[in-house]
Amino acid sequence: MRDALWKMTARAQAAAVRTGEVSAVELVEAHLERIAEVNPAVNAVTQLLAERARGEAAEVDRGRAAGAELGPLAGVPFTVKETTAIEGVPTTYGVEHFRDFVAHSDAPPVARLRAAGGIPVGHSNMPTLILAGIHTRSELFGDTVNPWSAAVTPGGSSGGDGAAVASGMAPLGLGNDSGGSVRIPASFCGVAGLKPTYGRFAADHRIGPDDPSLAAQFLVVDGPLARTVDDLRLAYEVLAGADPRDPRAVPVPPYGAPPGRRLKVAMVADPGGGGVHPAVRRAVESAADALRDAGYEVREVADVPRLDDALDVYARMTLTEFATTWPAVKPLLGEGGHRYVEWGMARAAPVELPEYLRLTGVRLGIQRDWAAFLDEYPLVLGPVFTDPPFAPGEELRDEESHRRVQHAMRLCTATSFVGVPAVAVPTGVADGLPYGVQLIGRSYREDLCLAAAEAVERRLGVRTPIDPRP
Repeated sequence: MRDALWKMTARAQAAAVRTGEVSAVELVEAHLERIAEVNPAVNAVTQLLAERARGEAAEVDRGRAAGAELGPLAGVPFTVKETTAIEGVPTTYGVEHFRDFVAHSDAPPVARLRAAGGIPVGHSNMPTLILAGIHTRSELFGDTVNPWSAAVTPGGSSGGDGAAVASGMAPLGLGNDSGGSVRIPASFCGVAGLKPTYGRFAADHRIGPDDPSLAAQFLVVDGPLARTVDDLRLAYEVLAGADPRDPRAVPVPPYGAPPGRRLKVAMVADPGGGGVHPAVRRAVESAADALRDAGYEVREVADVPRLDDALDVYARMTLTEFATTWPAVKPLLGEGGHRYVEWGMARAAPVELPEYLRLTGVRLGIQRDWAAFLDEYPLVLGPVFTDPPFAPGEELRDEESHRRVQHAMRLCTATSFVGVPAVAVPTGVADGLPYGVQLIGRSYREDLCLAAAEAVERRLGVRTPIDPRP
């Protein structure tokens, strides 16, 4: 029975708890057993909260027995990236320096998932301080293994959540994304992931009392990972909305007006014409066929707006901000961890204040051009990563490998810079590895992205949970 529980979707798990078919304690216990079985091989869950999760599950069961109305995530376990605060638990960022950095309260998205009945079962692994690369390897917790194959990375920086969800340790993971950090592990691990519009979900990304600087404010957004798009939708409905703890979060309804016509989708298989692996192109074409069958009007277009400009300004703004704190941050990254940022700085040198201020205006112009493009094409279909999943740590091997990995994630980087929503959805398996695509939409139209991703999923199927493979 417990084997069956952890394989269920989050929506089905919550329904079973609300109806009394299973208890929340049984549900949590099933996931704890699954974690004990597979986490030694995968190393995705870092700080396991077993006793605390059992206690919170018992509270859910007592509430049901007393006749309380249970939330949409009643009893559903979820993981939380090491960047994101769980009250009473260290938020380590994967680094020794923050090993004892205990959170005084839940971050807003954790609080929302809890208020809906969800139960955090543990933190999840990430690259050290997010800055040490794309592969999920942290100074404190070591390497996370892709459950599909140990020969390739699970991606990052939310790779712990991607691997945990794919291998059945939790039906939901809470990561964050500033250039692909939800979408890449979703694609590499064969699950779905949502990067919301800037301002859609309330968040708190402070390290200590001070808020982050400008680029970190508008680039980093929290987002869920799940095995099905419907579970992403369930998490999205819980997480969306304004919150006084985050003045950036806006009270936009989670669902917009229904489209009054057949939706046009711009298909971009090779963003910027920089090259795309045949398996990735096939994934995009398979998704396009699925959308056509579902009634979408899919047109292949030359490119997305101002891709090179977006990549250039993204790099210069972020690396200028990194440079101000780099002498203090660099020693925290451990041996070799500094190379990822320094190779980036070598290609996009930090700028002086007048140029940085000019770049903030360039960003607005890029956003304006994207808004016009998305007015004509409400959805964009493209790759998450234009190459196959790569070997763990490949991006730190040399400068050329670093450049190649950065280039392959270019559509993720650009869409994070513009601030628009995107859903990553699996499309199939090639040579034993999962592939996926992303559907990008207008600001605050996550609902259109989710609906299109569901159409792809209906045609091409769900690939997880899986048992870890060598």
